[in-house]
Amino acid sequence: MSILSSAMSTSVLELKGNLLTVMILRLFDANIANITTQLAEKIAQAPDFFQYAPLIIDLQSLPDNDLDLPYIIGLVKTHGFMPIAIRGGHEKHREMAIAQGLGLFPNVPVKPTRTRAEKPISSPSSLPTKVVTQPIRSGQQVVALKGDLVILSTVSPGAEVLAQRHIHVYGTLRGRALAGVNGDKEARIFCQSFDAELVSIAGHYQLNEQLEDNMRGRPTQIYLEDEMLKIQTLDSIPR
Repeated sequence: MSILSSAMSTSVLELKGNLLTVMILRLFDANIANITTQLAEKIAQAPDFFQYAPLIIDLQSLPDNDLDLPYIIGLVKTHGFMPIAIRGGHEKHREMAIAQGLGLFPNVPVKPTRTRAEKPISSPSSLPTKVVTQPIRSGQQVVALKGDLVILSTVSPGAEVLAQRHIHVYGTLRGRALAGVNGDKEARIFCQSFDAELVSIAGHYQLNEQLEDNMRGRPTQIYLEDEMLKIQTLDSIPR
């Protein structure tokens, strides 16, 4: 066998889909001044967190008025984002995105922001639970695509855990935890000691920098109430 044929018979790569955390910039209006101001306010809450973060620009909720997409792409880059694709928009938006080297994501159903999410078809009792007994180290990602995720140890800084429904951490939560990743607004996050880098329920998120110091290190639950993320220490709940 020649050197060339031997090399060709050895697999040198793998190409597969994966569930990774990607920031989504969802636009409701095409007013450039308002977008510029409000985005700057968001970034100011945690300026270092968004550096080099991959970003999808979601245009599905825009009315029919025009949008200066090249400006928006340049704007998010100045804030440190790495735009990778758009979702929605008109044909000219898609042409602009491709010209800028961005991909195209398929549209997804957009629910009104004030309506209650529909109940999942499967009842919670019928969904599987994924149990992890080992610590989740920095750089690791653990995903429960169906049901709950139960972690019987700690989640280190730089680690990421995601679940379709609830996340239970029976140790310290220091990394990122994203529950209800398929849009389940009834999902919750529970942990014995709370100091997460980021927590998210159905896309509503909060960063570590926004936490009050008296909440750190305490048993905690995170949930949605009226489209707002709530973080509640479990030892404050009346018994």
